Amino acid sequence: MPVTGPLSHIDLSVADPKRSIPFYAAFFEALGYHRFESELTGFAGSDPERAAWFVRYADGAFFGIEVRPASGTDAGRVHDRYAPGLHHLAFHAEDRATVDRVHREVSAAGGTVLDAPADYTGKDGYGDGYYAVFFADPDGVKLEVVFEPASNP
Repeated sequence: MPVTGPLSHIDLSVADPKRSIPFYAAFFEALGYHRFESELTGFAGSDPERAAWFVRYADGAFFGIEVRPASGTDAGRVHDRYAPGLHHLAFHAEDRATVDRVHREVSAAGGTVLDAPADYTGKDGYGDGYYAVFFADPDGVKLEVVFEPASNP
């Protein structure tokens, strides 16, 4: 029977694709995601207005994230993670070295580091060995990469 409920994809609206696509390329490629290549309108050419990355799981399913231009009167608004809606997105890392690698690669690409890699063991709400780095994308969306020993078999 098919599993119902795992995420299929997320679309992120961004104020400036020319600024956000390089950030997300560094972020997702450091995590091992693959860039979606397409001649579809908006995705093609050397200066696309849309981009997407995906990861395929062992069972053949995949998860993808697309960056697309925002529109409307709030298109240039900075994200407020304390307003109703998304606070942050967290991505699993297979080990601490992956957290450190993503930090290095996103930092080298000019990404905003909110909190450098650290062990949160003993802090309220975190389990033993919780090791994470936090970033803000160019629009203020908070992203986390975390290694949690308890969630890795």
